[in-house]
Amino acid sequence: MADRLIKVLLVDDHQVVRRGLRTFLEIQDDIEVVGEAADGAEGVARTEELRPDVVLMDIKMPGTDGIEALRRLRELENPAKVLIVTSFTEQRTVVPALRAGASGYVYKDVDPDALAGAIRSVYAGHVLLQPEVAGALLAQDDPGSGTGRGSTLTEREREVLGLIADGRSNREIARALVLSEKTVKTHVSNILMKLDLSDRTQAALWAVRHGAAG
Repeated sequence: MADRLIKVLLVDDHQVVRRGLRTFLEIQDDIEVVGEAADGAEGVARTEELRPDVVLMDIKMPGTDGIEALRRLRELENPAKVLIVTSFTEQRTVVPALRAGASGYVYKDVDPDALAGAIRSVYAGHVLLQPEVAGALLAQDDPGSGTGRGSTLTEREREVLGLIADGRSNREIARALVLSEKTVKTHVSNILMKLDLSDRTQAALWAVRHGAAG
């Protein structure tokens, strides 16, 4: 990952928040802030225009909020990773955001170094889930949903699924299983298709719920 800059887009309706984030991120050697947006609709448009690697997205914004913006990006099949930046009091809104396609979340009072680490983590393909939010997601699911579909997975796909649940990127899974990254991507696609899931976050939660996690 060190051979290129991680392109980041800031989406928040508060200019002072965007300015603070930009000031810190611009001193990082491996991160480049490529643009800003003041609401979800503008965020979607700027994401399509600038093609960032990671979007830092607020949830509560006037007009189009962060969750609706996430849904639109998913419909557009935009490959950008979305990291939700939220306040602790908005924790209950994190669950719908993750269901809409976010790769994880951080709180607005996050330590600056931890924020940079979170950006690098989701860029690498990790899913950032705090235990309490993972628990909330699992509690909302039907415990029996999808159990039978797991029997269609091959042994190798189960291994890959377990490593997804551990937060491993495709590159890390490839190294762990001595496979090519292209082969891992194929396994991930097959897992999502067989389990009728749309992204790695849902796959990780499915693995936890059905005991397939490592």
